[in-house]
Amino acid sequence: MPLSRSLSMTSLTGVLPAWEEDELPVEDLLLFEVSWEVTNKVGGIYTVIQTKAKITVDEWGDNYYMMGPYFEHNFKTQVESCEPPNPAIRKAMDALIHNGCQVHFGRWLIEGSPYVILFDIGSAAWNLDRWKGDLWDTCNIGLPYHDREANDSLILGSLIAWFFKELTDHLGDKPNVISHFHEWQAGPGLILSRSRKIPMATVFTTHATLLGRYLCAGNTDFYNNLDKFNIDKEAGERQIYHRYCLERAAVHCAHVFTTVSQITAVEANHMLHRKPDVVTPNGLNVKKFSAMHEFQNLHSTNKAQIQEFIRGHFYGHLDFNLDKTLIFFIAGRYEFSNKGADIFLESLSRLNYLLRVHRNDVTVVVFFIMPAKTNNFNVESLKGQAVRKQLWDTAHAVKEKFGKKLYDALLKGQIPDLNNILDRDDFTIMKRAIYATQRHSLPPVTTHNMLDDSADPILSNIRRVGLFNSRNDRVKVVFHPEFLSSTSPLLPMDYEDFVRGCNLGVFPSYYEPWGYTPGECTVMGIPSVTTNLSGFGCFMEEHVSDPAAYGIYIVDRRFRSAEESCNQLTQFMFSFCQQSRRQRIIQRNRTERLSDLLDWKYLGRFYIHARHLALSRAFPDKFKMDPMAPLKTEGFRYPRPYSVPPSPSASIHSTPHHSDVEDEDDEPYDEDEEAERDRMNIKSPFVLNAVPEGKKQQPGESRN
Repeated sequence: MPLSRSLSMTSLTGVLPAWEEDELPVEDLLLFEVSWEVTNKVGGIYTVIQTKAKITVDEWGDNYYMMGPYFEHNFKTQVESCEPPNPAIRKAMDALIHNGCQVHFGRWLIEGSPYVILFDIGSAAWNLDRWKGDLWDTCNIGLPYHDREANDSLILGSLIAWFFKELTDHLGDKPNVISHFHEWQAGPGLILSRSRKIPMATVFTTHATLLGRYLCAGNTDFYNNLDKFNIDKEAGERQIYHRYCLERAAVHCAHVFTTVSQITAVEANHMLHRKPDVVTPNGLNVKKFSAMHEFQNLHSTNKAQIQEFIRGHFYGHLDFNLDKTLIFFIAGRYEFSNKGADIFLESLSRLNYLLRVHRNDVTVVVFFIMPAKTNNFNVESLKGQAVRKQLWDTAHAVKEKFGKKLYDALLKGQIPDLNNILDRDDFTIMKRAIYATQRHSLPPVTTHNMLDDSADPILSNIRRVGLFNSRNDRVKVVFHPEFLSSTSPLLPMDYEDFVRGCNLGVFPSYYEPWGYTPGECTVMGIPSVTTNLSGFGCFMEEHVSDPAAYGIYIVDRRFRSAEESCNQLTQFMFSFCQQSRRQRIIQRNRTERLSDLLDWKYLGRFYIHARHLALSRAFPDKFKMDPMAPLKTEGFRYPRPYSVPPSPSASIHSTPHHSDVEDEDDEPYDEDEEAERDRMNIKSPFVLNAVPEGKKQQPGESRN
């Protein structure tokens, strides 16, 4: 059965061209996807498998199953229990259940409603010592008793390998099985399945190498020393050698090895000693609005809600114009250096200096949304919101009284005397409200009480750069050390609504294998800053001719020093502050237009290609693919927006100006016309990362 070299995809709302190919005979195949985060949110992999579920179910129907660990609370709240549609799966489950190991089946209540098979680790823990012996006999990897996560991953892997053995024995030659394993926690299942020669095609995806994350967290000059690390020594010193061995063994056992980005592919080649066969970028489910103005309206609505919080948080010091205030934010795991919070704070200090020196009337309020250890809300923050609400209630009471008197006077045909329309009590109430807004301290830089205030990296660096929210500061800082929630008494907003209300997301990460945060900004039409060390940044450089014109600012952290990167980030933010309101609206339209690139309908093709390749390697007699043909992962390239002048300086003002002034020389712009022209100019498929023979790729050069 020959497999086509081209990749299939559906048409993306008419923006990216369709791609035709001979589809896999999914009715004669079973696809299993294994991850520790199936129904169990731990990190970014949960987002990957959850958002990808719908397009996979659409393609595979009832022949697609997810596998992971069973947690009672997650099962009761996220899974609808049901019977497996395939008798062979029921028999395989029964074989484990009859031997004292609990297995649960149902539909995961997410978009697409995929089937899930969940294994109860606790019910099988009595086999741990025996299974450790099996792992040692198989590949000489020993697991220490105190590493519970590694032990649990071995129990899960042993159950999965046992399940696949029972399943393939019942199925025979047809249908064939493809199993896709994510991250090292799923690795033992792959290692044991391959060592027992279970007939199935296997794919292993690493979303970030174990050792890479540890090394970067230690402020190592990671990317310039990739070829110099003694891998075994580094893993041993960090007491993760056994985990590293599981990860590396899984990588080399898989028929196909994939990573989520080109930058992680380079890392994996050095850390795990295997070059990835396919790069499988992470996508999102993009919900397009029928009219362009709809997402702009959402931005205005949610920004107004954030402004209400700012009014309360900065009460008594609200001497800046909220209509000329820009809202920046950074969000993610609290990895101070890896997520780039270190150079972000330094750049904010420099931005504050530039805005003050140029006497710019723009104010920037910056939110740090990173969960840290706290014991409660900050009293000053709660008081600020209470004062704001009290002022609102007072203003409304006076307004009602004023409005009634005005209404009565107009009914009588009189123009009321504005000096007498409010009595002395009204003025007393208003004066008391004004006095209530007085405060003798600066607005707090954090919304919560930190458990270890003196050692906290963000707070320590805020003290170092002196961003204390004083009246003279044009950059104000709010550290919210907790994930956002619509039930919060302080900032009652979900993360998605908060992002939509911001002006710019800033994610200058040093270690970011993919980077969902700037991707989420893009699909919501919010410009963002990323780096060429993040998978997202590299992906955009490959797919977009002029990322900055589309609101994707890419900081060079790979080929520049920290000082140069910091200056570049400062300049990006300062240039953004100089834009007029009209320019920001145009840029948001362009940013939102890139959302098709991040849609699983487009990015799902890379997973399809990986499955094709795995089948051709596992079952070469049934599924043919030319082994001499170069492995291709194809894509499209967005042109520079039609209305952007050839010189970047022509579209960005060189001197600060009133952010709401509409200049006569603003670039001509028609959203529908520009979108249509860009759609026509999208370049035909090209091979990612291909360098013409004889030409050496230069640092920072876009691969085209």
